[in-house]
Amino acid sequence: MEKRIIYAKDLAVGYDKKAVVKDIAFEVKEGQILTLVGPNGCGKSTLLKSITKQLEIVSGAVYLENESMSSMKESEVAKRMSILMTERVRPELMTCRDIVSTGRYPYTGRLGILSEHDWKCVEDAMKLVQVWDLADRPFGNISDGQSQRIMLARAICQEPELLIMDEPTSFLDISHKLELLAILKDLVKDKNLAVILSLHELDLAQKISDTVLCINHGMVERAGPPEEVFTGEYIKELYGIENGGYLYQFGSLELASKHGTPQVFVIAGGGKGIPVFRRLQKLGIPFSTGVIHENDIDYPVAGVLAEEVITEKAFEPVGQEALDAAYEAMDRCPQVVCALTEEDFGTMNALNRRLLERAKEEGKL
Repeated sequence: MEKRIIYAKDLAVGYDKKAVVKDIAFEVKEGQILTLVGPNGCGKSTLLKSITKQLEIVSGAVYLENESMSSMKESEVAKRMSILMTERVRPELMTCRDIVSTGRYPYTGRLGILSEHDWKCVEDAMKLVQVWDLADRPFGNISDGQSQRIMLARAICQEPELLIMDEPTSFLDISHKLELLAILKDLVKDKNLAVILSLHELDLAQKISDTVLCINHGMVERAGPPEEVFTGEYIKELYGIENGGYLYQFGSLELASKHGTPQVFVIAGGGKGIPVFRRLQKLGIPFSTGVIHENDIDYPVAGVLAEEVITEKAFEPVGQEALDAAYEAMDRCPQVVCALTEEDFGTMNALNRRLLERAKEEGKL
């Protein structure tokens, strides 16, 4: 059974004894990742700074295992909790090894002299996050992706039970975002770390988290596994999205489409329609599409971008009723685009071929 590393109940956090977020409750066990999401200014960083004792808690309590953090000494907390915040560190005249070694200070005493064991911990941490080759490089001369991994090695070097990270991917490109989170996921699994982090990238939060806390309007609106929390309608509500939509199936955003009488009918399916839908959206051309199965990869994108979508039930062959509805929609459009090749028509969408034939006969294709 996993050990509970940190939990909070009846927690309120804020500034000058005024709550920004209240009624907070959560727990994180070893080997788990808890991710905070929500719009800018909702209180994610305030909560993390309160957990890490950088801000005084307004009310309630945070516990490391079963001990209230308010009663723990700073040195004891430092041995059990590592912190990686968003601020870029730009120290002068320090190598990457020097930076990582500061993670051992909770163990070195007042003089900060590292033992042979401490230096071995530094080396092991750097090798673990794949930055040992940077050991003698000046920290100020490496890339953002490399510096973030150095700071992660520093945090790991502390040998914590709990790792707190505030938007760790903020300054990274796509490759380095994935690289950092992959390393983090391995660390959680191999070292049984508990992790609390905040993320703006919902697609990454969806993939890496065991539990998600959605903060909005001064409270935790939703909490649970990402597959329960991330729905298109709720994410639109959480972030106040008015133009476009969030596709929880892909963890991605779609820009709003132009509304109006459809000018193009798209014969689509199997993901082949998505580039056509997006092209029409960019051109500002309203369109309709079908017949698309409700479990088709084209379906969620069509639902956001198309003016009208003719659908068929999942796992059922396209039926006559759906085909007739598609005929009517296609008849109202002056042009037809077929995103499918001859090989894309199979048993389930066989009747869609009649849409193609009709479009050819009427000179609309």
